[in-house]
Order: sequence, then C-alpha cells, then structure tokens
Amino acid sequence: MLAGGLLASAGMILASFASRLVELYLTAGVLTGLGLALNFQPSLIMLGLYFERRRPLANGLAAAGSPVFLSMLSPLGQLLGERFGWRGGFLLFGGLLLHCCACGAVMRPPPGPPPRRDPSPHGGLARRRRLLDVAVCTDRAFVVYVVTKFLMALGLFVPAILLVNYAKDAGVPDAEAAFLLSIVGFVDIVARPACGALAGLGRLRPHVPYLFSLALLANGLTDLISARARSYGTLVAFCIAFGLSYGMVGALQFEVLMATVGAPRFPSALGLVLLVEAVAVLIGPPSAGKGVPGRGLDPEA
Repeated sequence: MLAGGLLASAGMILASFASRLVELYLTAGVLTGLGLALNFQPSLIMLGLYFERRRPLANGLAAAGSPVFLSMLSPLGQLLGERFGWRGGFLLFGGLLLHCCACGAVMRPPPGPPPRRDPSPHGGLARRRRLLDVAVCTDRAFVVYVVTKFLMALGLFVPAILLVNYAKDAGVPDAEAAFLLSIVGFVDIVARPACGALAGLGRLRPHVPYLFSLALLANGLTDLISARARSYGTLVAFCIAFGLSYGMVGALQFEVLMATVGAPRFPSALGLVLLVEAVAVLIGPPSAGKGVPGRGLDPEA
C-alpha cells in the first residue's frame, strides 16, 4: 500500500505537467491506476484477516470510504478547476493521494503464531503457487460469480459517469447537475454500512448471496427506469434509488466472494475477479458513451 500510494500520487502530480492527451493517459490513467490497484486489493485482504464474525459490517464500513470521496469529487473538482485550473487540481489530488501511504503504514499483520517453514526443498515454490491459486477456477460457484461480476461491471459505473452530462442535456444548471453525483454519494455512505450491519445478523448471514442478487436486480431496474427521467425531481429520485442499490452491491460483493471460495483462497480469487472486472470496465462505459453524442435525451442512449 505504501508503494501504491506513492505511484498514485506520482501519477497525479506528473499529470499536472502534461501537455498532450497521451501523457494524461500514461500518468493519471496508467500510473495512478496501478497505484490505486496496489491499495485496493491489500486493504480488502486485510479485512479478511482481522474479522470473521463481524466481517460484513467491517466490509460495509470500509466500503463507505469510496462514496465519501464520490460525494465530494464532482463539486471539489469543479471548485479546484475554477480556482487553480486543471493543472493545479491534478497537483492537489496528488497530494491528497499521498494519504494512502499513511493508511498503509498503520496496517499490520494480525497477532498470531509465526508462519511454519516448509522443510522440503520446494517449499518456496509451493508457497508461490498458493499465492496464484488458479485451481479456484474449477469451482462452479466461483465461475458463476465471475460471470456475474463481468456482466455487472459492464453497466454498473455507467450512470455515475454519464449522470452529470445527462442532467445538463435535460436543462439542469451546471451546479445542480454536479450535486446529483453528490446525492448518490451521500445515500451510498449510509447504505453501505447499514447493509453490512444487516448482512451480519445471525439469521440473515447465510442468505447474503440472495441479498446480493436482490441488490443487483434493483440496480438494473433503477437504471432502466432512469431513461425516463426528465425533470430535476425525477433525477434526484433516481439518484436516491441508485445510491441505495449501488451501496448494497458495494457492501455485499466481497462478502459473497469470501463465502463462495473461503478465506484461504480469497486473495487469489479476488485478484482474478478484479482482473475480469477491469476488462468489463474497459468495455462498458466507452461503449455506452459512444452512443450518446448527438442523441440528446433519447431513452435508448
């Protein structure tokens, strides 16, 4: 996480000196993206090491960090752009990402007995193989989960990306359009820990996969209905519904993965899931955005 924080910060700082679009791709895109990836996966694995009985609540509280930033990102970016320009905004975001290093510094392995050494000459190779346990792909439940995550990631982030521009096309003023994204973030902040606490209840915990499926269904239906939103009031209602379903998905997705593959195989499974999800994210939002220009408020867009 320390290395990830440094890379993410360096990417944003270097982006402030970019003079071409390709340089922004390499700095704010590749370098910062790599740094954030090095922060995201270890933080999730650490939760699995520290928590068992209250793990759903811990996942919900940890996942609530992203909507906190999401609720501030749009107005903060607009404010920084107006006062410091886009270069100054990238520079300040680079300083903000340095806090990832401080977060990584306070994370320590949980107390316990030291790891046992393997006396065999191939012990090191065996340990390395366990870190890349592709045998998890033979688990049918895991394969179903991966396919679900791929389909989910194709469209999950599209509303958040296109929401502000969609509202502007509907005649909503810029400041109010930017606030819509903050509404999603505020609702998400409440939904994630609340859903995590609910999933941790004794009677509901065995049924967490069904709650996750319900959240996905609600999120998909919300997106379909949003195509009919025209006024600012209906857009606010969509943001509230989307924030609730989005928060439920965010709070439950990794708890379901842990329940599917078990704690020992969770790190390997998480890496494979995030790889597949990244491919879907590369396909989904650009494909959705490709059909938007020139089509205005056409619901099919």
